[in-house]
Amino acid sequence: MRKSCVFALRVDPKLMKRLDRLSRVTSRSLSFVAADAIREYLDWNDYQIRDTKKALEEADSGDFASRRDVKRMLKKWIPNMN
Repeated sequence: MRKSCVFALRVDPKLMKRLDRLSRVTSRSLSFVAADAIREYLDWNDYQIRDTKKALEEADSGDFASRRDVKRMLKKWIPNMN
């Protein structure tokens, strides 16, 4: 398996300026900064997809909070709620 591969993409000039500035400020290569941004984006989306699937599986199995549980939680966050 390759350690890395070349990947070309078009970005608008404003985004390129931001990438370039971050590259300079962090003393990292532009390639590192771009790859790190892509990695973070993919990690976040993997997390979202995983949690959504889990929630759907729970809902499909009928695993819901009771009305009482929801009201208790709301009272915790909204003290004057009846």
